[in-house]
Amino acid sequence: MVMDAGLAIDVHGLVKRFGSKTAVDGVDIQMPRGEVWGFLGPNGSGKTTTIRMICGLLRVTEGEGQCLGYDIQREAARIKSETGYMTQKFSFWSDMTIRENIEFVSRLYGLPHMRRTVDETLEKLGLAHRQHQLAGALSGGWKQRLALAAVTMHKPQLLLLDEPTAGVDPQARRDFWDEIHELSLTGMTVLVSTHYMDEAERCDRIVYLAHGHKIVEGTVPEVIEKSHLATFRGEGAGVRQLAHALKGQPGLDSVAYFGSALHVSGRDAA
Repeated sequence: MVMDAGLAIDVHGLVKRFGSKTAVDGVDIQMPRGEVWGFLGPNGSGKTTTIRMICGLLRVTEGEGQCLGYDIQREAARIKSETGYMTQKFSFWSDMTIRENIEFVSRLYGLPHMRRTVDETLEKLGLAHRQHQLAGALSGGWKQRLALAAVTMHKPQLLLLDEPTAGVDPQARRDFWDEIHELSLTGMTVLVSTHYMDEAERCDRIVYLAHGHKIVEGTVPEVIEKSHLATFRGEGAGVRQLAHALKGQPGLDSVAYFGSALHVSGRDAA
């Protein structure tokens, strides 16, 4: 297939089956370079599986496409070298300092001028003053920054973030999104998976997935209008108990307790 040079991701009919289970079913994505897009959808909707197929970590069952101009099946190694992928649970060497972790990653990438590159990375992500702290002693928000430093230090063209703000406090979430948009200003293309609408609203466009299917794509207002997606956010006494009561209810795609707030989303059949 011939890919539009202005697209970072151009995939068609992606299908992934694990035995008899179809995790992703016929997903198409055409994402321009330099934009910030969100993968919105409940847990188990196929977001992670789709991301892994796009960057060549998982072979597709059916479909075709290119990422950064490389075939997702035949040129996976080229894609990986120009992509930064931050997984839901990024692994650190907890008994090593922040700096030692970043130095180790720089050796894996084979980056030249290692000391200068490490210094610049630590400074850019606000980690320089903590560089001698052990990674295992960091809070969720600082571990998140360390992970972002590790996956961006080789200056990838494409940054894939799989629910990167899970388990961090609201202020750390806001700071993280500020960093994402700073990276976008450098020309980096960013795809973020989330099940929080307030995060999706910070993206240029979103793709809404449910049960392995692409339901709709567009700006947040367009997606809400086309899919009848409704989201609610509540705080106060009893919201934790309410979260347990709502899970599994018909019509609700996602029920998540985050920080002090309960986030609920679903599609109105009307």
